[in-house]
Amino acid sequence: MRIQPNSFAFTLLLGLLASLPTFGIDMILPSLSATGADLGATPAEVGLAMSVYLVSLGAALLIYGPISDRFGRKPIAVFGSVLVIIASLGCIFSRSLPQLLFFRALQGAGASAPGIAAIAIISDLFDGEVASAKMANVVLAINIVPMIAPTMGAALLVLSGWRAIYAVPIAGGLVLLAALRGFSESARIDPDARLSPAAVTRDYLRILRQPVCAGYILCNAAAAGAVFAYITGSSLFFINALGLSPYQYGLIFGSSSLSVMAGTRVNRILDGWGLSPAQLIAIGLAVSTILATTLFVMAIVGGKSAVLVVLVMIGVALSFGLISPHAMNGALQPMPEIAGSISAVMAFVQMIGAASSSALVAALFDGHSVFSMAVVMLTFCLLAIAAYVGVVRPAKRFAPVA
Repeated sequence: MRIQPNSFAFTLLLGLLASLPTFGIDMILPSLSATGADLGATPAEVGLAMSVYLVSLGAALLIYGPISDRFGRKPIAVFGSVLVIIASLGCIFSRSLPQLLFFRALQGAGASAPGIAAIAIISDLFDGEVASAKMANVVLAINIVPMIAPTMGAALLVLSGWRAIYAVPIAGGLVLLAALRGFSESARIDPDARLSPAAVTRDYLRILRQPVCAGYILCNAAAAGAVFAYITGSSLFFINALGLSPYQYGLIFGSSSLSVMAGTRVNRILDGWGLSPAQLIAIGLAVSTILATTLFVMAIVGGKSAVLVVLVMIGVALSFGLISPHAMNGALQPMPEIAGSISAVMAFVQMIGAASSSALVAALFDGHSVFSMAVVMLTFCLLAIAAYVGVVRPAKRFAPVA
């Protein structure tokens, strides 16, 4: 039975491809202390399980992208799923921290393949507004995971111990392998294309030199950085400054994740009203910047309104749901023949933006206010505007008409 591109099964397939990498990040968060106690490691040492996963995930992206353009999306998704299953089994049977870290690195390298395959598949099969709508589903799937994964991980930790958490990626990989059997290859493969270091480098240089593509990539990454400013900063503010419990903060964080989902819904409504992708991106950038400015002003005057912080969190997350699908789709349009490489660069740069934002918020946190979250969030909002207004818009205005 073949999965048709316009079917609900296809939407589920895209969602599973896109969300598999995120499960490896969010599910293990509740288990770090228990893992350290069992393996005889300190919390700081166990924290490396997250770091090695992210590093390998990011590095593998730049390898999978060109491979998917030459050999197709399906082979890398299958390979990545198999690697996730093998690595997750290794995590379950690890008896020391070095063993766990090795298999976590393999797990990250495997999980990155389905993630970029989802974005490239959309570029292969759809154009224009339809592609943006499909991209919105991918953004939705990615942001559903932070709502359910930590809770699921905590439940498995209580019921069966930390090793049981790694059974979930195995189940996800097996389901994905079964679903991919019904999926026909979407890439338009050029049999004469060469996969050499020179060819790969040339493709990446094309991406960096194409202003529309590069501008959208930077805009999306900066918008993601604004979101990660609240992810890190809100945790520090609500738990450390206001003394809320992790459970109470979890409820607040869940509402912000729902906001991204709401943003994708608003996206569809406004698109139905006839608003263009450029207008939707402009609305998202304007709303997030206004809210970040409001939070910055509150921080300057010494305010600590939890309600305002929650409203800003919701608004910035909703704005990202407006910006990201159109920015991702816009980056792929100039050079669809190397959609895999573009997807890889887009995800890699977004990870850099997210990591930089989180590190800055943590480094600037003063222990009692929202200043670090506000200043970093506003900075990344302005960077997103600069990328869109200063790079994308002029490039599209002066682009030659085909």
